[in-house]
Amino acid sequence: MTVESTAARTPRRSAGSKAGTTGTKRTTRTTAKKDAGTQKGTEPQLVQLLTPEGKRVKNAEYDKYVAGVTPEELRGLYRDMVLTRRFDAEATSLQRQGELGLWASLLGQEAAQIGSGRALRDDDYVFPTYREHGVAWCRGVDPTNLLGMFRGVNNGGWDPNGNNFHLYTIVIGSQTLHATGYAMGVAKDGTDSAVIAYFGDGASSQGDVAESFTFSAVYNAPVVFFCQNNQWAISEPTEKQSRVPIYQRAQGFGFPGVRVDGNDVLGCLAVTRWALERARAGEGPTLVEAFTYRMGAHTTSDDPTRYRGDEERQAWEAKDPILRLRRYLEDSNHADEGFFAELEDESEALGKRVREAVRAMPDPDHFAIFENVYADGHALVDEERAQFAAYQASFADEGGN
Repeated sequence: MTVESTAARTPRRSAGSKAGTTGTKRTTRTTAKKDAGTQKGTEPQLVQLLTPEGKRVKNAEYDKYVAGVTPEELRGLYRDMVLTRRFDAEATSLQRQGELGLWASLLGQEAAQIGSGRALRDDDYVFPTYREHGVAWCRGVDPTNLLGMFRGVNNGGWDPNGNNFHLYTIVIGSQTLHATGYAMGVAKDGTDSAVIAYFGDGASSQGDVAESFTFSAVYNAPVVFFCQNNQWAISEPTEKQSRVPIYQRAQGFGFPGVRVDGNDVLGCLAVTRWALERARAGEGPTLVEAFTYRMGAHTTSDDPTRYRGDEERQAWEAKDPILRLRRYLEDSNHADEGFFAELEDESEALGKRVREAVRAMPDPDHFAIFENVYADGHALVDEERAQFAAYQASFADEGGN
């Protein structure tokens, strides 16, 4: 079973499609579409091991990468996705209540993140964007530590070297450069660990990403570029960013790319394991395009109803990553109602812990921002500090209360 791409459903109208275009131009355009795999009636190749109905699909190339997955591990993947979604929902609610300044939801992308995150070894290094809450969970970063930056009380909240999980990167696409440089260093060190960089379909249009592809290919860097194509870069659909499927871009840089069903946690686990093994074996970079969907807003400052219809979301809800794994667990007798009930209790406990932790976060020192601008101090900074102190004092009551 395959997933239809947005580009396949709504082909872009090019200048050559206007009246009066010569037959030669029309032929060229049609050939290009065939090469891209996006001609109407055809779809790009998609790796899928678990259908939306929860049925296991055999795959001669990738089955071996999940052949040893036990029922216990399957329940673990399900638990990871459920708890990650619960944490994400709680964070969204906290933002709506004024407890966070902003939040970027991962709703709908749990399989892509958990599948790829569980494929990693402890010594691998992760460079995330600002939405990889599921990967952070897999790396052992406490969920409450993800919220400090969004509450404005710190600049990150965790030690990147403690979990080999870099701080969230807000600048779009720049983390791919960091990952490539780090991977080049790993190769020079002679270790067999790998590096993975996460980014979205919107970031794939950034020059930083193209430069990362160039350097990683030339230096044969052990890095996996994991693109979560959630169909929308804020309000811009993928079809306005690329005339070919994103994974095919890797061909132009000289390394392989693969598209996987991003709502299939087993598929994402298998494909990421394959890509990481390539990196560790000295075979260079890989581009993985996890074809998924952002069920919610880009961030809590966004209103997706202004640029996409309910029908699209409803179609993707039928492909929900958590629901399909639950169906598989139930059909295979790998989980009973007791398991699901216990997980529901654990989920509610996590939500409560997150709420309490966020509200208990201490406010930062208002003057700390002035302390590390210059090593030896500066007259202008001293002046600005005094102005800020006067501004803060203006909020005090006249009676000193």
